[in-house]
Amino acid sequence: MSRLSCLLLAGAAWMACVLPAAAVDGPATLRYAFRVAETGFDPIQISDLYSAVLNANMFDAPLTYDYLARPVKVIPNTSEGLPEVSPDGLTWTVHIRKGIYFADDPAFGGKRRELTAADYVYSMKRAYDPRWKCPNLYLLEPYILGMPAIREKALKTGAMDYDTEVEGLKTLDRYTFRVRLMAVNYNFIHTLAYCNVSCALAREVVEAAPDKTMEHPVGTGPYRLAEWRRSSKMVFEANPNFREAYFTADPPADDPVGQKIAAELRGRRLPLTPRVEVSIIEENQPRWLAFLNDEQDLLERLPEDFANVAIPNNKLAPNLVKRGIAMDRSLGVELTFTYFQMENPVVGGYTPEKVALRRAISLGYNTAEEIRVVRRNQAIAAQTPVGPGVTGYDPDLRTAAADYDPARARALLDTYGYLDRDGDGYRELPDGKPLVYERASTPTQIDKQLDELWKKNMDAIGVRMVIRKAQWPELLKQSKAGQLMTWALAWSASTPDAQAFTETLYGPNAGQANHARFDLPAWNALFEASKKIPAGPQRHALYLEMDKLFVAYAPWKLGVHRILTDMTMPWVHGYHRHPVMQNWWQYVRVDGDEQRRGTVH
Repeated sequence: MSRLSCLLLAGAAWMACVLPAAAVDGPATLRYAFRVAETGFDPIQISDLYSAVLNANMFDAPLTYDYLARPVKVIPNTSEGLPEVSPDGLTWTVHIRKGIYFADDPAFGGKRRELTAADYVYSMKRAYDPRWKCPNLYLLEPYILGMPAIREKALKTGAMDYDTEVEGLKTLDRYTFRVRLMAVNYNFIHTLAYCNVSCALAREVVEAAPDKTMEHPVGTGPYRLAEWRRSSKMVFEANPNFREAYFTADPPADDPVGQKIAAELRGRRLPLTPRVEVSIIEENQPRWLAFLNDEQDLLERLPEDFANVAIPNNKLAPNLVKRGIAMDRSLGVELTFTYFQMENPVVGGYTPEKVALRRAISLGYNTAEEIRVVRRNQAIAAQTPVGPGVTGYDPDLRTAAADYDPARARALLDTYGYLDRDGDGYRELPDGKPLVYERASTPTQIDKQLDELWKKNMDAIGVRMVIRKAQWPELLKQSKAGQLMTWALAWSASTPDAQAFTETLYGPNAGQANHARFDLPAWNALFEASKKIPAGPQRHALYLEMDKLFVAYAPWKLGVHRILTDMTMPWVHGYHRHPVMQNWWQYVRVDGDEQRRGTVH
């Protein structure tokens, strides 16, 4: 009997028969799985969380985060220290450390290629180049002096000018660059820690094969790509050119897990594990079984389907404790939501009848049942479009966005002319045309469960719903192009501030972070004002006004904040989920001898 079939037959009992331990040949390897396939390896061109994690471990931004500090703390990465900021907050000067080198590549002509300030200037300019269609340009475009004009010229001529000196993005010497902003941005320090817009690429590598940047990563980070089977498996090995760096972290005194990690690993040379293997396992059951059978060392995000057997009463099951498996549990700095595409002729628009339709659909969906049945109580209902743990999140705030009231939903639809005129049980639009609510969805098991719940809830209020199935990467492309009526997404914070979430509803960000293409002048004005005010009561008051507009116009149906439970095998040391940090692989140590012995015998 095969190992997999043995586990499948065991069902909830898991280990009903004797299995050989999963073998690990060669160096210690951190093995874990993504639920969604990667899109590519060019930081400027990607926006999905999965590819962002891969890139952040191969490329370097000037700044990063202390791995264990809570609350989140920005620290130097390739920079000598934190940026020098002018009194008016508009000029940022960054000094890059000497002696940092890119991974070897033929584009360097057999020579070691040192990281310089010019690499950061070039790489940040790439975000403005229309050729790369940067989905995160909104983080830079409104700010850097002179660059919008360079982009406008590139849009007209079809060629980006990288060589003209720009006052807002300038190399001062080999190891120093300066950024000048057009407006104050109190979160720009986090932008300099976000790989998708601030990681350094070498110009000669890009120009040697410009059509291969999504498949040919060459960075200065702790890892480099060694093997790639698209949408299946990726292997990363320690970059032999990686600089001399050692484990340092500053955990709070009241975090025993962080304190233990710091005591065990402080002073060790980075990266701690020489090899990382990432598989793509979309379905929950195979991913869970692979972990149980020692084929994965880290189970990032326990599938909700198995919460009752893995963490009964939110405590690690005794059989897992016996195997030495550990868990790391936290409320994710994220939220799920179903957006309504505001340019769509059925669900979009700002007139009363369109607002009423969106609010009725939202009132008709039972989030509490989703949490209880689909997510096995591993989530809490979202009240605002801001995730937990960031500056600007209020855990005590309650809004109508999470209400479930099908009677009120039906009354709204009746009032605004969405009636069942032909008696088939489904309503029509006010003009008598069919009302069809189309939900985009992936073929995964959890999406199938959510589809069923949505269909049941929409039938109850007389709204005909159809499902549009496609793989996640394809839906992402369609969503950015404004081709979906609605789609359920999860948004994870890239920075520890509410702006990481509110920017997803800012009108000019349509086609980038703003999948709903929501464009309300009052919201936009509040968002722009919030960026100019430091964290505190005044900015928080603006966020509350934005919450009111969000509830009133209902561009999303809010979902949940997921409770994330990660599990590690006993040979994995140092894993501790960070709220926003993506370049965490280097801080995790896998004991190769223990890994080879395994826990399944």
